[in-house]
Amino acid sequence: MKLDTRVFPDMDALSRGALEEVSDNIRDAIAQRGRFVIALSGGHTPAKMYSLWGAPGKYRDETPWDRVHMFWGDERYVPADDPLSNYRMTRETLLSHVPIPAANIHPAPTSLPTPEKAAGAYDAQVRGFFGADEPVYDVTLLGLGPEGHTASLFPGSPALEEKQRWVVAVQVAAKPPNRLTFTLPVFNRSRNTYFLVAGKDKREILAALRSEPDSQPSQYPAGRVRPAHGRVLWFLDQAAAS
Repeated sequence: MKLDTRVFPDMDALSRGALEEVSDNIRDAIAQRGRFVIALSGGHTPAKMYSLWGAPGKYRDETPWDRVHMFWGDERYVPADDPLSNYRMTRETLLSHVPIPAANIHPAPTSLPTPEKAAGAYDAQVRGFFGADEPVYDVTLLGLGPEGHTASLFPGSPALEEKQRWVVAVQVAAKPPNRLTFTLPVFNRSRNTYFLVAGKDKREILAALRSEPDSQPSQYPAGRVRPAHGRVLWFLDQAAAS
C-alpha cells in the first residue's frame, strides 16, 4: 500500500505540520460551504496538536470558531469527566481555551445507560446534523495502533463489516473495553483524513501496511480507510518513520 507521508523530526513539528493543513482546510471549507466540520481523535498524539491550536497565537486567533463544528470519531464509554474520556482530553487541551459555541460541540452521549443506547443516540445526532446528506467531514483525524487499529476499529471486529450504521458500540482488547466508534462508511467519505503517528513502536505496523497490495482489502483496520473522493495523509515523526 502506498502511503502519502509527511515526516517531521519530532512531535512538536508533526503537530504544527498537521495544524497547518487543518488551518488551510478550515479556510477552504468555510469559503465553499460556510462551515468546517471535523471528526477528532483521542490519545496522546493529537493532544499536542490540540494544545497548539488552543494556545494564544495565529492558529487560535485565525480560526472562525462560530463556523467550526467538532465531533469525535470514537469515544470511550466512560463519563465525560473521566480521565480516559476523549472528550475530556479535548476539553482540557483545546475547547476550554477557545471561544467555540457550545452548540458547535457534538460529543458522544456516554451518560446513557448502555454503550448500545449511546451509539444509537450518537448515530442519530450525526444524522440530524447532516440531514439528508451523507456524513462528509472536512477533516478526520485518526491514529494508528501497533496492531493496526484506528479509532476503535480493531482487527477482527464485526464493526469492520458494518454498512448501514454510522456509529456502533464495540468491545475491544484495551482499557476501557467498551467504546463507540464511527464506521468505515463514515471514515471513507471524509474529504481529508490525517493519520497522526509517532513513536518507534509504530515502525512495524507501518512497514506491514506498506507491504500490502493496493488491489486487496487490508487486513488492518487503518488500511481500510480509503476515501474514494478524499485524500489521506500520514503525519509521522522521525521515530515512527525510521
